[in-house]
Amino acid sequence: MLRVGKETLKLEAGDLVLLPRGDGHDLLDDPASPVVQVEDLMCEHRNERYASYRRGNGGALTQLVCVTVRFEHPAAHQLIAQLPRIVHVKGAEIECLEHLLRFLGSEAKSLRPGGDIVLTRLADILIIQTIRWWIEHQSNLQPGWLAGLRDLRIGKAITLIHREPGRQWTVGSLASEVAMSRSAFAARFSQMLGEPVMHYLARWRMYTALTVLQNERADIGELAARLGYTSEAAFNRTFKRVIGMTPGIARSGRKGQVQLQLQHQ
Repeated sequence: MLRVGKETLKLEAGDLVLLPRGDGHDLLDDPASPVVQVEDLMCEHRNERYASYRRGNGGALTQLVCVTVRFEHPAAHQLIAQLPRIVHVKGAEIECLEHLLRFLGSEAKSLRPGGDIVLTRLADILIIQTIRWWIEHQSNLQPGWLAGLRDLRIGKAITLIHREPGRQWTVGSLASEVAMSRSAFAARFSQMLGEPVMHYLARWRMYTALTVLQNERADIGELAARLGYTSEAAFNRTFKRVIGMTPGIARSGRKGQVQLQLQHQ
């Protein structure tokens, strides 16, 4: 079973639990069992990416696969904010879940060449599949990014913006791509996401710019042009309005400061 604060969940073979907020938790065979810190368990193998632990000498064997995922992109704060504290998926509800978990366990145990890369990619797939399942099974999503993604046409428009943020998008061109009238598309987008489409486009461009500045140290003028801005000054103004600081400060590497400001928007 899993205990998170005062909440306890009974887990069965093949279940998956996602804790989007990174809440502290206990894994127990019985509510009365003593809790042992991970650091006190017998470590059979450890490297930069994963570790294998063992506890106990008898009884039925229970295997647990635990994965930690970090969201680097600033827009991930939107996603995390809309997810519940606990996402519990029964093994039978995601078709490939059992196979993924078995594959993860096998890779962690076998220590074959390239295992680190395989484990990382499998962990990514697990998280994506879990979030997809949660989106598909929510009947009353609040207006926002996830609600928009679940809508066939608005979801397609969001995907187009994400794939080509530097394209000279207009409300009309996006509406045409998803086979809707301009007015109907604009109204539905605002209804689903709680903001106009062009506001969303500008914000996504700035999130993309922030990621590039922090990871590539790109030239600001070239980045502005890449994201569809003919004027570096206009790009700088939009960046400061959305991110809360100038592109130059963001590029200087104050990542913690940037993420803190985004979290409080």
